[in-house]
Amino acid sequence: MIANTPIHAVLPASDLERARRWYAEKLGLEPVETTPFGDLRYRAGGVEFLLYPSELAGTNKATAAGFRLEDFDGVVAFLRSNGVAFEHVDFGEMGATVDGVISMPDGQKAAWFKDSEGNTFALSTAD
Repeated sequence: MIANTPIHAVLPASDLERARRWYAEKLGLEPVETTPFGDLRYRAGGVEFLLYPSELAGTNKATAAGFRLEDFDGVVAFLRSNGVAFEHVDFGEMGATVDGVISMPDGQKAAWFKDSEGNTFALSTAD
């Protein structure tokens, strides 16, 4: 039953208006709906995610959501041009990011960034 149900990210924001501006300016995303509770619903790649007000925004140190990209390098360049800063991540013997991107021997790439509310997003190449 749940295996056939699409999953969506639910992300906290301590300041929804700041988050709305950040998602528009940095990612080029506008909400597709403002819920009756004032939450912001977005759609990216046919998948929805929700931003909601919470005092706990920015407390999760792990990746909250990710984008699997056909044009990884193009999206990274686009985000950099919009002022998105990429995180340095060190996986020890597995490697570390260089200029915000980790490249695997098989050609896969990944990068991580935070939104205005401290939520961490991953970018990765599509299989």
